[in-house]
Amino acid sequence: MADREIEQRAAALRAEIAEHNRRYYELDEPSVSDAEYDELVRELRALEEEYPELITPDSPTQQVSGRAVTTVFSPVVHSVPMTSLDNAFDEAELRGWVERIHRRLAGKAAAAEARALVEAQAADPADARDVADADGDAAAEAAEPAVATPARDDPGVGYVCELKIDGLAISIRYEGGRYVRAATRGDGRTGEDVTENVRTLAQVPDRLTGDDVPDVLEVRGEVYMAHSAFAALNERQVEAGLRPFVNPRNAAAGALRQKDPTVTATRELGLWTYQLGATEGGPAFTTHAETLAYLAGLGFPVNPEIRTVAGPDDVVDYCVHWQKHRHDLDYEIDGVVVKVDDLARRRLLGFTSKAPRWAIAYKFPPEERTTKLNDIMVSIGRTGRATPYAVLEPVFVGGVTVSQATLHNEDQVAAKDVRKGDTVIVRRAGDVIPEVLGPVLADRPPGRRKWVFPTTCPCPVGSQLVRPEGEAEHRCIHPECPIQRQGAIEHFASRGAMDIDALGEKRIAQLIAADMVRSVPDLYELDWDRVAALDRMGALSASNLRAAIEGSRQRPLARLLVGLNIRHLGPAGAEALARGFGDLDRIRAASTEALAAVEGVGPVIAEAVTTWLSEPANRELLDRLVAAGLNTRGPEDGDGRRSTTLAGLSIVVTGTLEGYSRDEAAAAIKSRGGKSPGSVSAKTTAVVVGEGPGASKLTKAEELGVPILDEAGFEHVLETGELPTGSVPEPAGGEAAGGQPAAADAAGAP
Repeated sequence: MADREIEQRAAALRAEIAEHNRRYYELDEPSVSDAEYDELVRELRALEEEYPELITPDSPTQQVSGRAVTTVFSPVVHSVPMTSLDNAFDEAELRGWVERIHRRLAGKAAAAEARALVEAQAADPADARDVADADGDAAAEAAEPAVATPARDDPGVGYVCELKIDGLAISIRYEGGRYVRAATRGDGRTGEDVTENVRTLAQVPDRLTGDDVPDVLEVRGEVYMAHSAFAALNERQVEAGLRPFVNPRNAAAGALRQKDPTVTATRELGLWTYQLGATEGGPAFTTHAETLAYLAGLGFPVNPEIRTVAGPDDVVDYCVHWQKHRHDLDYEIDGVVVKVDDLARRRLLGFTSKAPRWAIAYKFPPEERTTKLNDIMVSIGRTGRATPYAVLEPVFVGGVTVSQATLHNEDQVAAKDVRKGDTVIVRRAGDVIPEVLGPVLADRPPGRRKWVFPTTCPCPVGSQLVRPEGEAEHRCIHPECPIQRQGAIEHFASRGAMDIDALGEKRIAQLIAADMVRSVPDLYELDWDRVAALDRMGALSASNLRAAIEGSRQRPLARLLVGLNIRHLGPAGAEALARGFGDLDRIRAASTEALAAVEGVGPVIAEAVTTWLSEPANRELLDRLVAAGLNTRGPEDGDGRRSTTLAGLSIVVTGTLEGYSRDEAAAAIKSRGGKSPGSVSAKTTAVVVGEGPGASKLTKAEELGVPILDEAGFEHVLETGELPTGSVPEPAGGEAAGGQPAAADAAGAP
């Protein structure tokens, strides 16, 4: 770019970042995601590094993010500035920061030794020779390029790793042990007085007691809103006809800036403290870990996942672990903050114009992005449920490129008020289906029309979509809907149902297109000569498919019940019915009340089963399956006895299982006489681990030597009441999952 173009781009970036700061910090209405904001700042910083003459005093790279210019709250000047942190976005940048720490400390040490030598030589040349002989030639060491061999494994440089809470930074001041003021970070030097609002937080002590309470104590921390509190708040918003909040951080910021503290008190805000600010009197500390333990002793909440580690490999392990397990927590984290533990070394390292050199924020990959909503369409599921979804301008978020995202149902679309053509915020967290959180209203032109739910199914039949009274979803009720037909057959053949391995989505579509399969019973009446003649089939493939279908005839009754695609009936409910009645004919003849009386079933499932069985087409389908020779006998003789295969056993489930929801897994355990507690203890028989398990549960199981099972092992236990061989782990040896130190061994952790 020409010089003029470079200047214009830098000026445009400064203006754009300033506007984003205003929307984020003052209005609590961000117009871009955190990741997109970071990209703008990085571009500006790169330009300023290449062309230093472009740097201006008001550049965002030279200031702490955030401003305090509103008139709602009085300004508060921080006696110790609340600085921002520099960021690292990958392992290479994180290790680069660690090496810069070592180089700078090595240079400081060499310079100090050189000064000591010069001072000694001036006082007594003999003493100077002694110093040089004892410590090496300090002057020569100072002249050597210490950067060549950084002390990567120097045990003297320890680090404290803290979860980076996605909330609102706060400073809380005590005088004489009494709570006197709380202020937001603002621009780092001046924040907003939110004393009365912060007073409503249950975790904030009104008075500090003890012999070592300073005359003045400022505590720094992060105010946040837990996921559970956020979900409850948005439910109340929707019920009141108000727009739901986009994310917990915005909800927390809005709650903290309420004019009426009684409103703040209803928002269930939380607090984690992580730093001392100004202090007068009180104990002296040598490490950051000591200050955290001190804060915990005074009654302040200190995050239990904080760890003190020795070197860069431990720092990286901690960051990688929490990037993987960030969704195990009931609050949002967007990274890890890494700090030098030793306070004397911090003083040596000092600050840049806006950030401490002794700390850095390792930012996780973005889970939210903004993009254009090109259209809103409706998909039809295997039970006929009509689900609206967003057709998006493709955007890379949560590790994948997303072009579609769920909008859940008509009420959610109305509550979020997203419209075709909007710029929207998209979120993809872990393996969760991408979701549109809401529109960027600042980008919406006037006159854009609201979206209206369609009245007809998108299938060729074009039947009417209806919304049953009292329900949130629309449904296609036409029995000949080809979309439902394909989905129902796929579900019947799936692993959690009849497990017909050779019958995949494409093969089912091929059989339907050839008019060989219209419903599930047709699978057991196929003309195998015609099947073998299908395109890309052949005799061998046809033989394999035939064997898979024949093998499914002997699947347990519970699997058949799951495969029938009855609404609300999952594996646990199906198991309960099969065991409770012992035979398909008895289930068909049972009343709704009798079905509901079976433990693990209840009125919702019972009503759904009765409704399904009342349809003539469904009764005919069952008759054909019985005639085809499918197994209709359950594991019991039908006297309603409760299974006791897990009597006396305590099984904890963590993570997502393919064949069971969390409630269904718990019901399957309890229906067999077992217990399904929410935490691991010495009394736990086994821990079942699915995708994204809770780190604390897995760690506890390894520490206690509790057997760990996958989903196949879980099904073995349900079937036999016995643990599979080889399920007992080796002793953990003090190491938690992901290489993290066990809580009891984490030096300095509160």
